Amino acid sequence: MIAKLKGRLDSTGLDHAIIDVGGVGYLVGASSRTLAALGPVGEAVTVHTEMLVSDDAIRLVGFARAEERDWFRLLTGVQGVGSRVALAILSALEPVELHRAVAAGDKAMIARANGVGPKLAQRIANELKDKIGAAPMPAGAVGAGFAALPTGGHSADAISALQNLGFKPAEASIAVAAAEEELGEDASLDALVRLALRKAAK
Repeated sequence: MIAKLKGRLDSTGLDHAIIDVGGVGYLVGASSRTLAALGPVGEAVTVHTEMLVSDDAIRLVGFARAEERDWFRLLTGVQGVGSRVALAILSALEPVELHRAVAAGDKAMIARANGVGPKLAQRIANELKDKIGAAPMPAGAVGAGFAALPTGGHSADAISALQNLGFKPAEASIAVAAAEEELGEDASLDALVRLALRKAAK
């Protein structure tokens, strides 16, 4: 599972970038916001990634910031929201703006994204309103009843592993956060996943 790429920006397209890591070029789908944040071709870049596995393809989607990747996971957990729609939403809205729109049930703001109609925008707001504690919060929200995402080295991989096993993004994030708090940030990925599974199953 690939959670992050660190290398050189080889090239960019309308909806993707190619990251050269040790001579291997990784094609990474990305939002316009992420592509703009990567900087000029030839410069060193770090991209947070999500690996999408389907019956006929394996794709990487990249994000300039981890919080965008976390919102991508939440969005694609909503029925009717695929990777393209999720990237369109993240192109139109900053994570803080998206959080504000979901919390307020502002479907008009969510519908600003290409390919998102009023009904889908309403579904996104309804389904994510109770889950946004699993996503990074805007400044000042800490301590207001929101759960923080785990920050250790293996946390992103552990969250992806639980999602691949059928857990929702919010459930996976909360379970991994609890496991990491108990085991410490130096815990191995295997130990983190095993404990998170036990906590998620309770």
